[in-house]
Amino acid sequence: MREHRGVSREELQQSALVAVAVLLVLGLVAAWSVLIPGVSAWENIIVALIGSLRLTGPVAAAFAAWVAVRRRRGTGGRALTPWQAVRAPLAILVVVMGSFTATVLVLAVKTMLTEQAGRLLPSGLIMSVAGLALYVTIGWVTGWLLPWTITPVLAGIGCYALFAWLSETSAWADRLVPGTREPYDLFRGLSSAAFADQTLWLLGISAALLLGWAAVVTRQALVLAAALLAVLAAGAGLSRLLSEPQPVSAERVVYSCQEWPIMVCVHPGMRTGLDELGSTFIKIASRLAGTPGEFFRVEQRPRRDDAPLAPGTVPVHVDDLATGFADRAADEFVDGLAAKCDGTPSAGYRDIVTAWLRGEPLPGGPLAEHRYAAAWFSGLTETQRRDWLRLHYPDFVGCRLQNVHFGGRPARAGAAEPEQWPQRLGQRRATDKIGIGSM
Repeated sequence: MREHRGVSREELQQSALVAVAVLLVLGLVAAWSVLIPGVSAWENIIVALIGSLRLTGPVAAAFAAWVAVRRRRGTGGRALTPWQAVRAPLAILVVVMGSFTATVLVLAVKTMLTEQAGRLLPSGLIMSVAGLALYVTIGWVTGWLLPWTITPVLAGIGCYALFAWLSETSAWADRLVPGTREPYDLFRGLSSAAFADQTLWLLGISAALLLGWAAVVTRQALVLAAALLAVLAAGAGLSRLLSEPQPVSAERVVYSCQEWPIMVCVHPGMRTGLDELGSTFIKIASRLAGTPGEFFRVEQRPRRDDAPLAPGTVPVHVDDLATGFADRAADEFVDGLAAKCDGTPSAGYRDIVTAWLRGEPLPGGPLAEHRYAAAWFSGLTETQRRDWLRLHYPDFVGCRLQNVHFGGRPARAGAAEPEQWPQRLGQRRATDKIGIGSM
């Protein structure tokens, strides 16, 4: 760029280097915050890179507005040729793309050090660049039309607020911004067709804005005609986006499994969590052995999947591998075994059983009878507790537990006295089939 009254070439070069460094740091920080913890999948990297635009995009818009303000002051009202008009914003886009490329390379190196599931989608990277082009174009046009000192700040904040608002307004508005449809689902994957449609829309609207501005400042009909063609391209992309059906599940997931002593299967991108998940559910499986709720296979499933499972298989939901993920999955599974019993004394008894299944300390409960039941249940051996659950499992899941189930005084004649429970449990154990409960 030649020297102008508003800004020199050296100043622009220094500003470009600073912009690249700032965008690189912001891009890495933002991408790392979007990464699903513990997931080793290429789709996870693509989603993180796209998610980083929420911070780097507004900063790129502010940088473009800063250059535009100074360029506007430096022109002194002189007429511009089409090339002179678009050269500066295109140069800014090259700078921004350079920082994005560096971010991609850093994440790619980190990714290639470990085995990744899924596949890298170049269409996702191209869509990200198209999104950056829209941010830069908005910032440039804003800076040119409002050549104020505060304009770069307004452009950055305005872009952030606008795109955040569009993302949360409605399902169709969410498709207009560079992003993925939330929440991202590992089992559903990413759609190359959706990225292609988004790219067409983003590039079309960016070109329409830039060429429309250039047509105004150059007053040339040919540039205006090119802007109209860009509007048509943007309209085609928008039409495809709005008419696109909701994405369906991708190809069938080939699970990664751990086979002993029960089979635990997860998405291949979460295979590093198999040991912790397995050790947590083995304990639960041993306590449910011999009951209608016994299982021999744990299978990770997406939350919106209601497909039937084979007998002895239970679904679990694991959103990430952050600290405590296995305990959260176990809590959700155990909590779904029995009815809630809200507002009834049975809720306190239910909490005692679910706490034991989770491996947590037994709660005292709000009533004296609950505290007595917890003390009585804690006095049983682990084997006796398993036998007790086999005997009373229908009452547990049906919210029918009472004090009589925990050594309390019988509610009707013929019920077992508290001192008879160990004998009754022993008789039950002698007739049970030895299974996973003997682990």
